[in-house]
Amino acid sequence: MKISFKKTYKFAVISALFISLFVTVFAMLLVKALFVYTQKNMLLFGVIALFIIYTFSFLVIQYRVERFIYRRVKKIYDDVSLLESSTFINQPITTDMETLTQEMKKFATGKKLEIEMLKVREEYRREFLGNVSHELKTPLFTVQGYISTLLDGAMDDKAIRKKYLKRAEKGVERLIYIVEDLDMITKLEVGDLNLEFSEFDIVELIQNVFDLLEMKADKKKITLAFENYHIQPIFVKGDKDKLQQVIENLIVNSIKYGKEGGLTEVSVINLTKKKVLIRITDNGEGIEKQNLPRIFERFYRVNKSGSRSEGGSGLGLAIVKHIIEAHKEKIYVESEFGIGSEFSFTLARAKLSNLGEKLN
Repeated sequence: MKISFKKTYKFAVISALFISLFVTVFAMLLVKALFVYTQKNMLLFGVIALFIIYTFSFLVIQYRVERFIYRRVKKIYDDVSLLESSTFINQPITTDMETLTQEMKKFATGKKLEIEMLKVREEYRREFLGNVSHELKTPLFTVQGYISTLLDGAMDDKAIRKKYLKRAEKGVERLIYIVEDLDMITKLEVGDLNLEFSEFDIVELIQNVFDLLEMKADKKKITLAFENYHIQPIFVKGDKDKLQQVIENLIVNSIKYGKEGGLTEVSVINLTKKKVLIRITDNGEGIEKQNLPRIFERFYRVNKSGSRSEGGSGLGLAIVKHIIEAHKEKIYVESEFGIGSEFSFTLARAKLSNLGEKLN
């Protein structure tokens, strides 16, 4: 550890002055009492004595106090450095108490924040593990139950055998779906999932998603539409497949939580020459205010029972957020409980967007 003193002499200066004055006055009185007194000799003696005594006192006091403090401060630094704190490693040792107090206060504050962050992460880890086990346990027990029933004799009945095997297959598909989503979100978080950027018409992509989800929406009589019916092509730059997954997840959620006979509208807005805003709005059940900060967490469900009955891995919005952030863009959510929700995210406009402007 580098040693560098930042010295403050105030203590030594004042202490040495008091000692020097006392000793000099005392010596002058003693000389006056025992020897021949002349004003000139006494004044000369006083000046010389004061200078010598003051210098000696200052050096002794400064050295002793500094060494006394240094030994104890060095021990504090050595003990703290065992914690491998970036605040103290390779930092110079100071014997200035004000500086030391500030450094220790800064260190203590940093450690307090670090402990609080670790507590939050530990709580999140426990909740995450509990959610993972719950999500995996449900389809596993379903598959196990149907297979056990078949092995116990139901396999002899051809109709039951086919029905139970189909149900077991659905359970396996759900397991695969969860594992694949977990794998994708892990790759997105560590940056291992490579994005393949291209320039494409986002309006056409949204229309393709409408076509894919039309039957799902029809079951709840929900209308999927553009806010502007006569919308023209708008070209953006990004990973087309991943962005389709984003839009599909958001629209699926609007259908899942939408009201019977409701409406899901998508609008594409030219924010600037370089940015496009995609906005997906529904008039469904909405999200309560206290749940909004957590909806992009893995496995977090606003409606625990209802969400699971609708299916899904519970990772959809977390994947959406990671994909958008992997494009170095932002995603936003606004919602009012009982009225509806609005999800929006930005995308970079492609150079081909000039073609879209010409078509307009």
